[in-house]
Amino acid sequence: MKNIIPFFLLVALIGSSCRYVKSIVSEKTPHEKYAKKLEDKNLDDTPEGRQWVAVAKRALEDAQSIQLPYRQNGYFHSDRPHSLALQFKVNFGERIIFKLDKKAGTHFVIFSDLFKQNEASSPILSADTSSNQFSIDIDETGTYLLRLQPKLYDKGEYTLSVSVGPSLGFPVSGSKANVGSYWGDNRDGGKRLHEGVDIFAPKLTPAVAAADGVVTGVKEGGLGGKQVWLKVNDKNAFLYYAHLDKQLVQQGQSVKKGEVVGLVGNTGNAKYTPSHLHFGVYTFNGPVNPLPFVNQSIKTAPVVPARNLSGSLRLIKSQKTAEGILIKANTELVPLAVNAKGYFAELPDGNIIQTPFASVKVMQQPVRQTQTLAGISKDREKNDKN
Repeated sequence: MKNIIPFFLLVALIGSSCRYVKSIVSEKTPHEKYAKKLEDKNLDDTPEGRQWVAVAKRALEDAQSIQLPYRQNGYFHSDRPHSLALQFKVNFGERIIFKLDKKAGTHFVIFSDLFKQNEASSPILSADTSSNQFSIDIDETGTYLLRLQPKLYDKGEYTLSVSVGPSLGFPVSGSKANVGSYWGDNRDGGKRLHEGVDIFAPKLTPAVAAADGVVTGVKEGGLGGKQVWLKVNDKNAFLYYAHLDKQLVQQGQSVKKGEVVGLVGNTGNAKYTPSHLHFGVYTFNGPVNPLPFVNQSIKTAPVVPARNLSGSLRLIKSQKTAEGILIKANTELVPLAVNAKGYFAELPDGNIIQTPFASVKVMQQPVRQTQTLAGISKDREKNDKN
């Protein structure tokens, strides 16, 4: 349904757009506050302090790819500063929920910061160090980075889980409602594409507000038949309800999530189809796929096998990194985390690799003190100049 946003809606969009300008002045994150403390205590001028700052930056440059939903068990060693960043793709409209549980009886601090891949200098979400669960509604499809880092000299074990869910409620009530036609499906013999999802349900089933908001339009006619437009509070999102049998709200009315806005029908060009709600999501830039906003199908992360991460690992056969660099057998590794597929482990030079269980042997001795990244960085600078 192209060019479906009416004039009054465009005016509303323009008039309210200033509400969504992100402030360029913000409070320092817990990670930044801690870095400032190191500076105030002159610890940033020690090899360990410089290394702590260096690994934070390096982790983002060396982020490890994962797929959501996800779970890992991790362990931060105190032999030297460590940091781990995870890279994953998410869709506009999804709600990402992070849960970080530290092992009972431990008191170490983990700083958690979320970045957009193309804006890795400034986090979009930073969890308070006392929080074990935090979430964010994704406003742009793309790749994101989650960085985990403990305080200097801290060590401890933790479990991280990342789940994906909808950021809005489902717009049709009742257990019989189901999505039967999707974004991008052909319409009119391929002349146009479907700009929403069709949620099939018995006629007169309540269509409900998927979020708190304000009704910006109650209209009848055209392809959509009886329609309702709803502006979501505090979001760049307008919800479009079409083919309604009845509209039960008025323009300008405030509604709460779950309140009835109309009844499912088959008005407009749905006259000869089973009753359903055409549900769409529109932004300032036009329509977007609404399924991530309301998708009720939530997958669970794979089970993580129990592994002892307090010791070290040794490669039992050579392995290439993602960049094609050969890591020779018998190389000692520092395990940082374990997931369903294998280990995230740190090489002697500070690089992180993913290695399957079958490629390593678990060593019982503790992780040995190794060269600082500050020294490694200087060596690399010399090599680059040469």
